[in-house]
Amino acid sequence: MKVILIIVLVALVAMVIVSLVRGIVAFLQSTKMDLEGGDEQVQEMQLRQNRAMMSRIKYQAAAVLVAMVILAIAS
Repeated sequence: MKVILIIVLVALVAMVIVSLVRGIVAFLQSTKMDLEGGDEQVQEMQLRQNRAMMSRIKYQAAAVLVAMVILAIAS
């Protein structure tokens, strides 16, 4: 059981990192477009950034819950 939970935890941490990188890339692209003056594309990139950051928060919460379960089982 522990091994499965650890694998799930590692997968969730990887998903957090991927979501974080995608959010940062979207942020950098929206900043670049904002400087160039493309309003419609800026809103699209900001929405993309928000979605990536919200998914990061979900994955982090799931990872914390799995870590809590692992600690509860260990003690």
